[in-house]
Parts: sequence; structure tokens; C-alpha cells
Amino acid sequence: MRGILLLLGLCLSGALWADTVWLDNGDRMTGKIVLMDGGKLVLKTRYAGQVTIDWKDIDTLRSEKPLLVKRNLTETLASERLEAAGTGMVRVVNGKEQVMPLADIHQLIPPRALIEDRVWEGNLDAKLDLERNEDDTDEFKIKGDTRISHGLWRHVASGQLEHETKNGVKKDDNWELEYDLDRFITDDWYWRTSYDQQEDEFEDIYRQRLFGAGPGYRFWDNELGRFELVGQFNRAKLDARNGDLAFDLWSAEMDYKRLLWGTRLEFYSKAEVQVPTIEEIDYIIDAEAGLRYRVNEWARLSLLYELDQLRGLGQTYSERRYLIGLGVGW
Repeated sequence: MRGILLLLGLCLSGALWADTVWLDNGDRMTGKIVLMDGGKLVLKTRYAGQVTIDWKDIDTLRSEKPLLVKRNLTETLASERLEAAGTGMVRVVNGKEQVMPLADIHQLIPPRALIEDRVWEGNLDAKLDLERNEDDTDEFKIKGDTRISHGLWRHVASGQLEHETKNGVKKDDNWELEYDLDRFITDDWYWRTSYDQQEDEFEDIYRQRLFGAGPGYRFWDNELGRFELVGQFNRAKLDARNGDLAFDLWSAEMDYKRLLWGTRLEFYSKAEVQVPTIEEIDYIIDAEAGLRYRVNEWARLSLLYELDQLRGLGQTYSERRYLIGLGVGW
């Protein structure tokens, strides 16, 4: 019985860690291919966890599981398996065999049952604050963002919800939702169309809507992080209790993320500067920066700093917020 269990364990282990990567220095690594994107191959190993390998340092590789092999933004091959070939080459097997240079491969993506070859990532962070002293205060805040990339298109969505009650009376209730649709022109340049809506029950301006479009540039976006800049021309519509207002504005937006400390720690920052075309407002800044610590493959501990600032009529109005909480990531 022990022999049978040992043999079964070895078979299951071999099936789980069936991918092999040969490096150009003669080393060999075994594990499970997670993703190849942005010139980096992510390999999950039993002995070192998740490791990142420069694509240019790989001599050849082998994978026993199906992978989507993307040669560019529009051409994708669905493989049954990959076999090792000559130096700098790999054999794609899917009914027939095709040998191609590793340098021609843009991405390697494990197919998913529902979203096929799309690259899907996101985070959801929550903060809960309960105070029981002279007053009973309940406050919670939820922030989330997600992005799905597929071919020439990318969908980016983010939102937040904030609610606060004091002694059973509602004191704060607001939410925000933003959706961006990116269409890539080249591997780095893209055109963004966006819509942003904010609702706040207790402010004089109870609804804000923003429509915008403009070019963006992706400096890098891979398993270790990303850095992008976007410039847009926008139309803003404000609904207020004492009258509505509409005006145009220019905006510049930055999105940065970097994985550190063996990918367990994530630093991220987003910032947007808006310059309206009306004399009453000089500029508007909406910025945030934070850290996420990966407890495991899905759980995150998060620390976030937010800054909202408006300059107009010779005065500066600033609001700063801190968020410490628990979240999930994918």
C-alpha cells in the first residue's frame, strides 16, 4: 500500500510540475508556467515559489498543458502542448507541428474557461471602522479596480463606495464608478474613451459626470508592474442643488505599479491633474498611493493614502484620507 501511494504521489507531482525551461547558461528549471508577458516568463516552482525569468535568457522550453501562443496583438495559436526544439526555438503542437522562434512570441497565456485568452487582473480593498464610546459610529469603505485585455482592446473599471452612520443616523453616503475603453494602435500607443460618475447624498454638488477621450502610452506592462500616461479632453457636467454647471477641461493621468520583495509586496500609485477651461477653478488633483502585502495567492493587506485637492479663486482646498484594511486580488 505504501508503494502504491508513493507511486501515485510521484505521478501527481510530475503532472503538476510538468513544465520545463532550459536557460542559455545550461541551467534547467521545472515548474508550472503562469504567464509570459512583457518579456518576462513567470514560473511557479515547488522549491522557490514564483520566479520571473527574462525571455531572452531562455534557450527553449516544454509544457504538457495547453497554452495560447500570441505572436502579436492579433495572431493567436492554441497549442495542445509545447515541445523543446533547437536553440531559441520551440515546437507548437496542435494537431500539426510548427516550429517558431521564441523571439516571435509576444505572450504565453493559459486558456481560461470563461474569458479565453483575456488577461484579467484586479483588486478589492475594504475598510471597516466601528467606534463604541460616547457615540456609536459605523463606517465602511470599499475600493476596487479591474482590467481585462484582449487583442487590441482593454477594459478598465474602478469604483468605490463609502458609508457612515452615527448613532443610527446616516452621515456620509457616496459612490464613484469609472470605466475606460482602450483601443491599441501599436504595442504601446492606444486611444482611451472614458466615463466617470460620482454621487454624494450630502454635498451641494450631488452628481458629477465626466466624458473624455485622448491618447495614452504604455511604457511597460508585465507581471512585475506597469507604467502608463494618458492625456484627455473632457466634458464635465455637475448637478447641484442651487443650479447645474457644464464645462470643458484637460487632464493628464499616471498609472504606476511595481511588485517588490519576490512579488509579495506591491507598490502602486495613480494620479490625475485636471485643468478646467473656466476661470473659477485653476486645477484639480486626484491622487493616491499605497502598498499591498500578499498574504497568499488571493489575500492582501492594504495601506492607502488619498489626496483630493482643488485650487480656485485664490484658495486651495485639500482632503486627505487613509485606508488600512484587508482585500483580495486576482
